[in-house]
Amino acid sequence: MIGFIGSVFSPWYRWSGRRNPQNHCCLNVVTSGLRHGRFTMTDRGASALRQSRDTLEVGPSRMHWTGTELVIDINEWGAPPMVTPVRGRIVLTPKAVTGAEVALTPDGRHLWRPFSPIGDVSVRLEPGHRWDGHGYFDANFGTRALEQDFRFWTWGRYPLKDRTVCFYDAIRRDGTRLALAVEADIKGRVSEIDLPPVAPLRRSGWLVRRETRADAGHVPKARLSLLDAPFYSRALVQTEIGGEPSLGMHEALDLVRFRQPLLKPMLALRVPRRADWP
Repeated sequence: MIGFIGSVFSPWYRWSGRRNPQNHCCLNVVTSGLRHGRFTMTDRGASALRQSRDTLEVGPSRMHWTGTELVIDINEWGAPPMVTPVRGRIVLTPKAVTGAEVALTPDGRHLWRPFSPIGDVSVRLEPGHRWDGHGYFDANFGTRALEQDFRFWTWGRYPLKDRTVCFYDAIRRDGTRLALAVEADIKGRVSEIDLPPVAPLRRSGWLVRRETRADAGHVPKARLSLLDAPFYSRALVQTEIGGEPSLGMHEALDLVRFRQPLLKPMLALRVPRRADWP
């Protein structure tokens, strides 16, 4: 689940010239499963956006920080071809909240904030999703389009016995690289760690290049595809870090592909625009 102000993957935001991010906001929800898998990403206008210190509301959905929990109430519609309601609540309870911030470019135009790398999550969504497990809450901020400054990136979050490890690898458009490995513990302490070697993964269904990091000699594997698009892949990936196996969330983003104008009309079929609210 991702909340956007300035929906970076919205063709409507791109076609508008990205002049007003508040006029292109959305709550993106992706669930998996042959029967119950849904994708929601309605691009909404500024009248749908309401913000306060602790609350973000986008149309009929909202995210609210209680002081101890992030409560997300979802009331959306799935995109074609599964145009059905997606409704319910997600509650994330952090083990700790960090103040860490990472600049993804030397000029600080793109920032990453791992607010809560370790937490518990409760999911109650219709249709068909009711479970409890471990969760994660982070945010990205930027003052330029991703494709203006990056060609490709991968990100992975891998839970371990007493900590969580995150990897961020990117190729910027000027040819420089970002290679970052951080770990966080349940007390909210975040520190940079030595980088394990890069390990290739099998390409996605749309042949998006994928790689992650793993102990030397270990071969990581994509266990379950969660989202497969012409320029983006999200999957559960099995790897090994410091001799410890981990099943974690992985994404790969090909921004060279995303820059192609032909993709925008294709995206518009999955990202409907609703300018007015209510």
